[in-house]
Amino acid sequence: MARKPLIGRTIRRLRTERGMTQAALAAALGISGSYLNLIEHDQRGVTASLLLKLAALFQVDLAALGGAEERQLEASLREAFVDPLLGVEKVPEAEVAALVDAAPNAARAVLAIYRAFRVAREDAAGIALPGGTRVVLPTEEARDVFHAKQNFFPGLEAAAEAIGAEMGITLAAEMNHAIAERLRRKHGMTVVVQTQPELRRYDAASRTLSLSDLLPRESRGFQMAFQLMLIEARDAVEAEIAAIRPSSEEAAALIRVGLLNYAAAALLMPYARFLAAARELRHDMDAVAARFGVGFEQACHRLSTLSREGARGIPFFFLRADAAGNVTKRFSAAGFPFARYGGSCPRWVPHQAFATPGRVQVQVARLPDGATFLCFAKALARPAGPWPEPPEVHVIAMGCDVAHADEVAYADGLDLERAVTEIGLSCRLCERPNCRSRAFPPVAHRLVLDPEVKGASAFSFAPPRR
Repeated sequence: MARKPLIGRTIRRLRTERGMTQAALAAALGISGSYLNLIEHDQRGVTASLLLKLAALFQVDLAALGGAEERQLEASLREAFVDPLLGVEKVPEAEVAALVDAAPNAARAVLAIYRAFRVAREDAAGIALPGGTRVVLPTEEARDVFHAKQNFFPGLEAAAEAIGAEMGITLAAEMNHAIAERLRRKHGMTVVVQTQPELRRYDAASRTLSLSDLLPRESRGFQMAFQLMLIEARDAVEAEIAAIRPSSEEAAALIRVGLLNYAAAALLMPYARFLAAARELRHDMDAVAARFGVGFEQACHRLSTLSREGARGIPFFFLRADAAGNVTKRFSAAGFPFARYGGSCPRWVPHQAFATPGRVQVQVARLPDGATFLCFAKALARPAGPWPEPPEVHVIAMGCDVAHADEVAYADGLDLERAVTEIGLSCRLCERPNCRSRAFPPVAHRLVLDPEVKGASAFSFAPPRR
């Protein structure tokens, strides 16, 4: 079992990242240096008042002090170290934790090297288009950028608020018309809805924005908002790109599209009004989406961005996955340690949601380290293409620390103690025995095969030989 994350190492990381000595931090907190040293080595507890002081001093929310970043880093390292192609002995979890504690920058460097190794391995294996062109999509770099920024971009929020204030629209029912009119009057652009293979297409010669007639109303609004921000928020987006300094044009393009989507959402769902509505409606995301005239996915994605200093929402993670288990988008504000490679736990609620499309499924999920999350998921179908092309179905899942359950409508009526489902990070990393849902054994363990015995799990295993 993984150890429970402790707060001392997080305090030490935040202090060193800001170039503070123990003496300086102790003085700022009004405690002795020796007491702070004990806290940083998890030999003394932290009072509620001291937690508040730390959060204010480091300008982070209380959730960030809970070791979420360290937990994700540990999980990613464990996943890398069990890759059989590395040909190394199992690295004990205590050593992984010690590396994260003592040298977090070195731990991140190890992950960067491992990612480079995977790219090189895949390229050498001959992954190529039919014409022979090799393709390596820098999706991980783009995901890491949004994770590092906590999925919050103040410059884009400010740009969207300025445009929204100029438009002067407060009713969601008027927003689509207002955006279409702004495109027409300010930019000489005509918006048409017609049958076409693309969901959105802009013709610069005729200054025509064409939207597919298969798009529902809320998606048409989002596509118009995207086009508007492509014009009016261009400087703010390019400033973010310049600060990020992507490693390739491909990564820059992915990040740019993500930032434009962010800006469009900020226009349709202004920060302050959206945060107030989410709290009022207790994070019932169908109700929140209806209030702003947007889709369920759009509202959930916006919920994962509420990290403004002094006006933070509940930290939620966000996940979008298809029926094959491929994760196409993820943000981990709540500190949920997503597996970077391979599938996630089949016992986790996103996989169950495919059985009941259109209905929200709820789960209290507990990881092996004891971290417990209130999760909800809903399967959605994108607009269908021409017959007989099947509609694309994907799941949107979100979750927060179970400590916030009383603020979330989906927890109503749940027994938070008895309704817990034990899950793992992924089968290849999970050491839980006798799991009926296990797809394959832990990579670092030995199979124990006995033809005379059939257990609950498809695999029996033992610790690796020393």
